[in-house]
Amino acid sequence: MDEKGVGQVRARASARLARLYDLWRLMLTQTVYRPFFKAMGRRTRLYPPTGLANTEYVSIGRGVTIRSGVRLEVVLHGQDWVPSVEIHDKVNIEQNVHIVCHGRIVIETGVLITGGCAIVDVTHPHLADYGAGTVASAIDPAFSETVIGANSFVGFGATILPNVKIGRNCYIGTRSVVTRDLPDGSVVAGVPAKIIGTLNSRPSTVSEA
Repeated sequence: MDEKGVGQVRARASARLARLYDLWRLMLTQTVYRPFFKAMGRRTRLYPPTGLANTEYVSIGRGVTIRSGVRLEVVLHGQDWVPSVEIHDKVNIEQNVHIVCHGRIVIETGVLITGGCAIVDVTHPHLADYGAGTVASAIDPAFSETVIGANSFVGFGATILPNVKIGRNCYIGTRSVVTRDLPDGSVVAGVPAKIIGTLNSRPSTVSEA
C-alpha cells in the first residue's frame, strides 16, 4: 500500500474512532449527567467538564453540544429568587467556556459559542465590605440576567457581562467584552465592544419553537 493509501486508512480509522467517542459521550450524558440537571433534551452531549455546581438549576435543550473544559456553575448566596440557566436547542459550546450564574442566563436556540469565552451574570464589587472573606466571595446581591439571542455567534475569548441582552443573529468578535445591550443583527468588536456593522437580514437557520 502506498503512502496515499495508508493516509486514507488512517483517516477512516480516525473518523470511526471519533464517532465512537461521540456516541460514548452521548450515552454518558443521557445516563450519568442527565439526572443532575433540571432538564436535558435528547441528543445532547456533554464532554468532560472542568466544574459543575448546582446543576439542578440548569436546563439544557435538545441537540446541544458542550465541549470539554466547561465551567457551568450556579452560585447560591441566599438570594430571594430561584436562579436559572437556560440553554436552548442546538446550541454549540466549544472548549473551556466559563458560565457562572446567580440570577438568570439564557442562551437561545442555535447559538455558537467558541472556545475560551465567559458568560456571567455575577458581579464582584471591588468596593464591597467582604469582612473576613475574600474579594471573590463578595457578590452584588441584586438580581441580574444575561441573554444571548438565537443564532448568534460569540467569537473566541469573548466575555458577555451581567445585565446584557444580545439580540438575534448577532456576531461578537474575538476577545470582545460586551457591556451593553445589542440589537438584532449587530456585528461588534473591541473592549468594550462597539457596533462596527450589521448582518443582512435573512431567515433564521434555527427557529425558537
